[in-house]
Amino acid sequence: MPEPLKTEKMPRWARRKDARPGEILSVALDLFVEHGYAMTRLEDVANRAGVSKGTLYLYFPGKEELFKAVVRENLVPVLNSAEDMVSQNDMSSVELFRTIIMGWWQRIGNTKLAGISRLMMLEADKFPDLARFYHDEYIARGTAMIRKMLEIGIERGDFRPVDTEQLTQIIVAPIVMLMMWRHSSGAYHAAPVSPEPYMDSFIDLCLHGLLNEKAT
Repeated sequence: MPEPLKTEKMPRWARRKDARPGEILSVALDLFVEHGYAMTRLEDVANRAGVSKGTLYLYFPGKEELFKAVVRENLVPVLNSAEDMVSQNDMSSVELFRTIIMGWWQRIGNTKLAGISRLMMLEADKFPDLARFYHDEYIARGTAMIRKMLEIGIERGDFRPVDTEQLTQIIVAPIVMLMMWRHSSGAYHAAPVSPEPYMDSFIDLCLHGLLNEKAT
């Protein structure tokens, strides 16, 4: 049985009852990112949040539901915003591409939320139900949104006709690599990669491959 994780309790006087779910989710996010899914216990979440385990169960019936709520609270809203931008279709194809890709990096990839993706990569095989949930709620929707963005550029004649299914995977892979590198061995590398120039160069490379010369 894993030993209790070291936690610091949140002062009880500092909380309002209606703020408890959000505070619990914030603490749960920190612990999942710090220790992984398997090693995070509900007792540790309750202790750091300054609530009893019984109180935690009032809002979240188990660790799986708590993790799902963390994903829905933190990752899904970013995805919703990106989907709305693609649906509104009021930017140029280049501006939309830059906004979506750089926005994802700034709001998820370069923050502690990237730890959720790292967690799923490391532990998905141990928790297939969670992996399926994460894929359906986040990964599948995200890749569908990128494909739609590419299709809009093609329909406008701004982008060359490409295999959007394959290109979506090609776009995602280098970003995931940077994210994993930043949150693992990259912190100790003698010549660390600067994420902003990396992302700018990556986006430029993608656009130079995508842009229809006849339209430029």
